[in-house]
Amino acid sequence: MFEIKSIKTDVENVIELKDTLTKTKARINLNYGACLESLFIQGTEIISNLILLDQKYPYPSSILFPFANRINKGEYDYEGYHYSLPCNEKSPNNAIHGLVYDKPFILCEMEALENFAEIKIIFEEMNPIASYPFQFRMQLCYKLTKDKLSFKINITNLGSKKLPFTLGWHPYFRSINLSKSYIKFSSTKKIKCNTNKITVAIEEFNSEMPLCLNNKAFDDAFILDDSSIEFYTPQYDMTLTSSEKENFLQLYTPDNTNAIAIEPMTGVSDSFNNKIGLKELSPGKSYDIEWLTKVKVKHIIRD
Repeated sequence: MFEIKSIKTDVENVIELKDTLTKTKARINLNYGACLESLFIQGTEIISNLILLDQKYPYPSSILFPFANRINKGEYDYEGYHYSLPCNEKSPNNAIHGLVYDKPFILCEMEALENFAEIKIIFEEMNPIASYPFQFRMQLCYKLTKDKLSFKINITNLGSKKLPFTLGWHPYFRSINLSKSYIKFSSTKKIKCNTNKITVAIEEFNSEMPLCLNNKAFDDAFILDDSSIEFYTPQYDMTLTSSEKENFLQLYTPDNTNAIAIEPMTGVSDSFNNKIGLKELSPGKSYDIEWLTKVKVKHIIRD
C-alpha cells in the first residue's frame, strides 16, 4: 500500500512517496527546486542526493530550465535583444543549469492508492529577472510504483512573447561498484566542447555498447538516436526513456562516489546561442515531456 508523507522543518519541506510493503520510496524536496532527493526501489538505492555526501557536487536531481548545462559567459541574443544571465559557475564564468534548481515549489495535488502514489507540484514565474524576461508556469508530476518512477514536466508560456528554452534533469544513479557497471545508449554523434565546457562542434562517435564504466571518467554529451538509456549495476538494471523525439544525454562521473549522473536533455550547452535543441513556446502554449525510470532489482552480488 502506498502512502504520502509531508516532512516539514525550519529548513526542509519534503514530500515522501512510499510503498510500505516493498520499501520503495521517493523523497522530493519542494524547497530545493522540487528535486528528487532520493529514490529507493524495493529497498535498493537508485538515485542519491550527492550534496549530502560532499558539498562539492551540487544540483542533485535538479530540473534544468530554461537551459540545460551552460550558457557561455551567461550572454545570449534573442529576438533582437541582448541578455546577460547571472554566472553561477564562477570559473570559467558561465551560467549553469538554469534558473529553477533552487526555487520553492507548491504542492497542489496528491493521491495514494494500493499500487501507486502521485503528486503534482507547481512553480510560477510572474516577475522574471531582466536577463530572462519570460513568464511561465512549470508543473511537475511524480508518480511512483513498485518498480517505476514517472517524472512529467509541463511548461506553459504565461507571457505575451515567445519563450525560448531547453530542459534537462540531473539525477545521480548509485552503484555499489561502478567499476562493474555498464551503460548502453544509441548514438553516432558526440558534442565537442572547449575547455570551458561550451559546445563548439558535433563530432562522430563510435563505440561498442554497453560501455563498461571501469576506470572511466565522463563529462560528455551525446546526441541520441533513440530515447532509451540503459544502466546495469551489480544490484539492479535501469532503463530511462523519454517521450521527446529529439534527445540528448550528458554523462558525468564525480570522483569517489560510485555514482554517475545520467542526464536526459532536450538541448546542449550554450543552446541559446547555437540553437541545438532550442525550443520556443508561443504565448499561451504548453510543452510536455515524460522521463520514465524503470528498475529491475537483482540479488546482491558479493565479491
